[in-house]
Amino acid sequence: MMHLVVDANILISELLRHRGKELIQNPSIILYVTESVLSETSYELRKRINAIIHRKSASEIIGQALLESAQNVINTKINIIEKSVYIHLETEARNRIPRDPNDWSTVALALVMNVPIWTQDCDFLGCGCPTWTTETLLTQLTVA
Repeated sequence: MMHLVVDANILISELLRHRGKELIQNPSIILYVTESVLSETSYELRKRINAIIHRKSASEIIGQALLESAQNVINTKINIIEKSVYIHLETEARNRIPRDPNDWSTVALALVMNVPIWTQDCDFLGCGCPTWTTETLLTQLTVA
């Protein structure tokens, strides 16, 4: 079983893809996010789906179905961790990710849980937490 803290950019991009939803729902992985990542994900999903509808790439009905499908995956597969669990590591986490201090909660959660971060964001490199990209995660799950 692989435990991972997930960055918002991963959730946003993968929840809009069929492959991504399948990956997130893989029974071999357990995923965790902070409340702030969940909030950012919800906001960005709505924004991106509305942009798809506006470009006429999808109808409002299809857009609503995409949003509901993404929300269902979040509700059934993503573990949302309260800020009280990792807040004591805020200063350390901010110091570890100076290029994007807004990502401090993801680093703090990874530190407190002692698990890697699933991200494509290079800002996490060098923060002292192991990171997994989608490509390496897919390879690992295929080999396992």
